[in-house]
Amino acid sequence: MKIVYAIDKYDLENSPSVFLVGPTPRSPEVKSWRPEAINLLEEHGFNGVVFVPETEDGIWKRSYVDQMEWEHRYLGCCTYILMWVPRDLKTMPAFTTNIEFGLYIDSGRIWYGRPDGAPNNVYLDFIYKKFTGAEPQKTLWDLIHTIMERDKLCQRNS
Repeated sequence: MKIVYAIDKYDLENSPSVFLVGPTPRSPEVKSWRPEAINLLEEHGFNGVVFVPETEDGIWKRSYVDQMEWEHRYLGCCTYILMWVPRDLKTMPAFTTNIEFGLYIDSGRIWYGRPDGAPNNVYLDFIYKKFTGAEPQKTLWDLIHTIMERDKLCQRNS
């Protein structure tokens, strides 16, 4: 599995790719959900590319414009958009996530979930069901498992 962090350049190959969309912590006190997603993808045997819109060390070195350009580029060409929305209105409001959801919901590449109790996701749930016919996943494990099983992206250990 190849991990491509924010602002890192990567030339896409024919391997499957997943972009991890969702709220990003804005302070070091708030834990990101993305390391768990990376671990779960690895546990499922995913051997493609994972685009992570955070820096590897947690320190932003570039401008927000660079970040937006990077996200727009790789969201436009990744195989799957894994959208996990553990929204917290004080620490991870996910306002950009809402826009990305709207931009890509009809792409056929969004796989969406959110934990029970995450606030203000009712409309995302409604639109996801309307466009995909699927229910949002309630755990990150279920979301990743669903993607991997859907297209048999995981490597089977016999």
